[in-house]
Amino acid sequence: MTILDQMRAAIGADYVLTGQDTAKWQSDWTGDYILAPHAVVRPGSTADVAAILRLANDAGTAIVPVSGNTGLTGATSNDGAIMLSLDRMNKIRDVNPTGRTITVDAGVVLSAIHDASDAHDLLFPLTFGARGTAMIGGALSTNAGGSNVLRYGNTRDLCLGVEVVLPDGRVMDLMSELHKDNSGLNLRNLVIGAEGTLGVITGAVLKLHPKPIAYATAMVAVPTVDDGLVLLNDMQDATGGAVEAFEYMPKAYIDRHLERVEGARRPFDDDYDVNVMIEVGATAAKDGKPGPDGVIPIVAQLEQSLGAMLEKGQVLDAVIAQNEAQRSEMWARREAAGEILFDPGIAVNTDIAVPLSKVGETLEAITYGLKKLDPDVTEIVVSHLGDGNIHHTAYPRRNTPDVMAEMVAVVEDCVQAARGSFSAEHGVGVSKLETMRRRKDPVALDVMRTIKKAVDPKGIMNPGKVFPS
Repeated sequence: MTILDQMRAAIGADYVLTGQDTAKWQSDWTGDYILAPHAVVRPGSTADVAAILRLANDAGTAIVPVSGNTGLTGATSNDGAIMLSLDRMNKIRDVNPTGRTITVDAGVVLSAIHDASDAHDLLFPLTFGARGTAMIGGALSTNAGGSNVLRYGNTRDLCLGVEVVLPDGRVMDLMSELHKDNSGLNLRNLVIGAEGTLGVITGAVLKLHPKPIAYATAMVAVPTVDDGLVLLNDMQDATGGAVEAFEYMPKAYIDRHLERVEGARRPFDDDYDVNVMIEVGATAAKDGKPGPDGVIPIVAQLEQSLGAMLEKGQVLDAVIAQNEAQRSEMWARREAAGEILFDPGIAVNTDIAVPLSKVGETLEAITYGLKKLDPDVTEIVVSHLGDGNIHHTAYPRRNTPDVMAEMVAVVEDCVQAARGSFSAEHGVGVSKLETMRRRKDPVALDVMRTIKKAVDPKGIMNPGKVFPS
């Protein structure tokens, strides 16, 4: 029997796909990477995954896990591997309103977790533009960020426990609801963010949070990025840390959005260089319930802070959402980033993080360095400014491989000078392997390779990703 015959016997012939039946898995969202799987297997349970990995490990056959396939770094790219799709493992196992947890299969789509949480007036705060197709297994495997990291943290911070099938087929049960557990190494956090190189996450226990009673959301124009951070700190102090999102969209981004999105509108009557969307969530009745005059306290607090900064010249203009439709329009502007910035083959995309106090100077340094290389280069930035995560896209006049590599090196230099990270929330995949080789601490790389070798000695799990050779 071939390995595919063995897998058919293990999980059912209908769930081992070859040829044209794999078409759905032959391209990721970007279309930039080769996805030419030998086969796609679709397990329906953790036991199925374990059986698949035992067979693959015995044969030394490469396995590439795939969830919603919405990644940006080529983490599911392959040429002749067996892809393991989690799409059938889509059950919400349990919702515990008292403990404020939700237990899910790894193939549950993010928006379904939102809906299940909302039914209990609770919130799973991880959110980003691809929430309607991205699956929680992929979010865990990349330690995804999104727009609410400022208040709630990355995916790793939202997870209490995981279930993981190791490369040899053993199931590691870490499905704990505990908030404290110091019983040795934190293996949960080791597999979260490993991009499927240490095993396959098949289930997770996730934290839920109180759903805000009300939101105060606004578009704000400020003179500089540093003035934006003054606004952030002012609102954090005034609301006890209730700022959920703080998103930077410069003029170039706004112009591109107007150009590419039908029906898009400018956030202000005038154009400004530095535009920020801020959202504050009120979970306490005193902050979220309208008063006798109908005014929501959290909205009044935002108006007060913006008014004080207007008088000082630290805010140039502001528009506060007066209803859900206006709030949705502000969010749609930000969440269109993937579609409006992505140009296959002609853009240098980087996903970086720097300390908050160095965001402004780092952006200036990147522009200076890129202009030295190519005076005609154009740049568009969008940033989760509240946590220092910058999505920088450069469009060089000449998009040859050497020019694009030099531009990546410029960004790397500026990030390293700020003691930042070259990979903030998208993961490493294959697109950042060379950067890992150049910029990751060599001792850290050695430790990472040692762990990989110990857990996956045959190197079958998502080979060629994360760890530069």
